[in-house]
Parts: sequence; structure tokens; C-alpha cells
Amino acid sequence: MASPQPEIPPPSLNDVLFEKRDGYAVITLNRPVVLNAINWSICRRLLVALDQAERDDDVRVVILTGAGRAFSAGGDIQSTPPPDDEPSPTGLEINQRIWRMPKPVIAAVRGYAVGQGCELAGICDFTIAAEDAVFGELQIRHGFGPPVLITPFLVGLKQAKEILMLGERVGAADALRLGLVNRVVAGEELMATCEEMARKLIALPQGTVRSNKLLVNRVYELAGFQEALNYRDDPLMAAMTEQREAALDPHLQVLREQGWEAFRKSRDETYRGE
Repeated sequence: MASPQPEIPPPSLNDVLFEKRDGYAVITLNRPVVLNAINWSICRRLLVALDQAERDDDVRVVILTGAGRAFSAGGDIQSTPPPDDEPSPTGLEINQRIWRMPKPVIAAVRGYAVGQGCELAGICDFTIAAEDAVFGELQIRHGFGPPVLITPFLVGLKQAKEILMLGERVGAADALRLGLVNRVVAGEELMATCEEMARKLIALPQGTVRSNKLLVNRVYELAGFQEALNYRDDPLMAAMTEQREAALDPHLQVLREQGWEAFRKSRDETYRGE
């Protein structure tokens, strides 16, 4: 008999936590029951937390992590719409917010960082992974393209095609080899390693730390980084997306006609050997 599914808590102001420490802030995605899947609530609260960290002169570094056993399992396909008409930032807007933030952001990753979670970890200035971390751009299994096209800038041409076109999971050691992360550490050392890096950044001349972040980011922007993030605005990509949606992936047809459980069974049949 299958074990009962845990009850998913409703959206809450505590879906993202903000903790100010000595010179740095820890921002925690806090939906552990669903492996910190990203919905409108997390996007709203995360944007507020990032704004708070930037405004506070006592905060010089941000550590971004996830509660429980995962960083983030990606976009929440089962998310319900917000109960109000207030605008919610998109995942792209959140990623661009981190990119533009003058203060360094360190991602502390344990467990899954897949889909939008992989992109969120990738946009941070530093990514430290626990040995159990699992990365991947799994959207191709859903018939979707990447919401935020950062992977080619992290890993290079051949590796980007492998990650984006196969949709496979990537363990921490391979993530380090590919360039998705800076370091891999034992799980019990993850936060201590991130905090040590934060303290090193805090001890350096802050004007230079921030100008060096801007310098590196600007080099990538001159190489087309912003245009890549906004790839849906490109006429060729827009036409391709329209054609793909016209010829709907059969798994997505199952989702629309039969619901989430049937979709998941249909989609994952190909990957049962993993």
C-alpha cells in the first residue's frame, strides 16, 4: 500500500525566511514538504528578502539556501494561482534581481537543485554544493524549454547541449567538473563553508568586491548574456516556440486531459531506469 501523500501547506509569509547574522544574511526557501518548489509565493517573498538584504548596509553578503533536504525541486507545477490581483515576479525577474544585486550571493545547495532550482543556484555568484546535491535542467521531460537560459554561460557549448537536451540528473562531482558549482563539501560542512566564504568577502574592501562582481557580469553582458536570458523575444525563438506549442507534446496532452498523476506517470516512464 502506497504511503499517504503529505499535506501541502497553503502559501504563507514564511515561505521564505530572512535571518540577519554578523555581516551577512541567510535567505531560506521554506517549503520543505514540496522540496521548496517555486511558486508565486516564494517568488514574492524572495524578491522582498533580496530587497531587504540590499537595503541593509550591515548586510554585505547573502547566503541563499533551502529548508529541509533540498535546495529547490524547480517550478511548482501544482501551484494554484494567488488569491489576489497583486503582481508576482517571474523566475526570470528573480534571477535578474540576483544578477543586478551589487552584493555577493552564495548558493548553499543540498539535495535537489533542478529546473528553476538549478537556474536559481546558477545565477548566484558562488555555488557551494553538498555531496548529495543533484542538479539538472529537467524541463525537457515536461516539453518545456529552460525558463532562464544561464546554463550555456556556466558550462560551455558541449556540456550545455548535454544538460539541456538530455534532461539528465547531474551529481555533485559531475556538477563541479562541468562548472555548475564552485566547490563540493560534506553535507555537514555546507553552511559552515558558505559562512566562511561570506566572512572572507566581508573582510575584503567592499567597493572592490562589488566592482569586481559588476566587472565580471558586464563582460558576460557584452557577450550577449541579457539577450540570452530574454531569448523568447528573439523572432526565431518565438516562432519555434509557437510551432512547438501547436504540436503539443503527448505528455502535456495527458496533463491537460487527465491531470497531474497521469502526466507524471506518462512523463517518467522513459526515465524509470535512473
